[in-house]
Amino acid sequence: MTNVLFDIPGPRARVRYRLLAVVGALVVAAIIAFVIYRFYDSGQFSARRWEWLEYTQVQRDLGNAVLFTLKAFALGAVLALVFGAIFAAGRLSDHAWLRGISTFVVELFRAIPLLVLMFLFFYGLPALGVTISPFLSVVLGLTLYNGSVLAEVFRAGILALPKGQSEAAYALGMNKTQVMTLVLIPQAIRSMLPTIISQLVVLLKDTALGFVVTYQELLYYARYIGTQGEFSRPIVPSTLVVAAIYIVLCLLLTALATYLERRNRRSKKHLPAADTKAQEIALEADLRAG
Repeated sequence: MTNVLFDIPGPRARVRYRLLAVVGALVVAAIIAFVIYRFYDSGQFSARRWEWLEYTQVQRDLGNAVLFTLKAFALGAVLALVFGAIFAAGRLSDHAWLRGISTFVVELFRAIPLLVLMFLFFYGLPALGVTISPFLSVVLGLTLYNGSVLAEVFRAGILALPKGQSEAAYALGMNKTQVMTLVLIPQAIRSMLPTIISQLVVLLKDTALGFVVTYQELLYYARYIGTQGEFSRPIVPSTLVVAAIYIVLCLLLTALATYLERRNRRSKKHLPAADTKAQEIALEADLRAG
């Protein structure tokens, strides 16, 4: 299949690709080296600009900022998954009115930028007499935007399954709810899992937008500590520390995705027997119907 989409390169093409890869790597390395040199030349790596990390109170506040970030991520992730599952089911409903409402909601919140949603919740709702906290504004924005994306992921994963799966389940007398929950969704989760984890990584990074609504997450604290004159205003060092923390958190999520994928591959060894059993059940149902 890959040969149809992409021809195998010949000897000259392979040499050209390797040369371009080397040139690209050298360019990227040169840019990184230049940035590091400029940081060093401007004194960003001096001990004075990094001594703020030695203070116990700063370490405690930084830990609290990490907890606030994880708190918004955890609640936003759970609600986004629930939101996505509900509206994916609505878009797959047999009722036209329910499909229409679900499609409108999903497309609406997918089209609105996440930052705009947070602004609307935090600054717009008070104009209507409704005041909510920065935490709730961040969580609602994360839920609606990422939940709408996940709804499309769930819907696409279910529609990608062979129709024979649902037809065999209906032949056994199952209703649509049973077919979805017992047959289609468990199989679709296997193929959707990498995309779901990727979207959760995006959700984790999107928590950084909470600083614009004064939610005290990592980026908010980095900006705060970077403006302190007693620490020589270490805006670059504090940003680098926060970036490193985000990288670690994203790597942990990626490690989780790798573990789940390996476990998924191991469990696929049992699929042939399960498929044979399903075929026997479907054949038995056909014989009874005949």
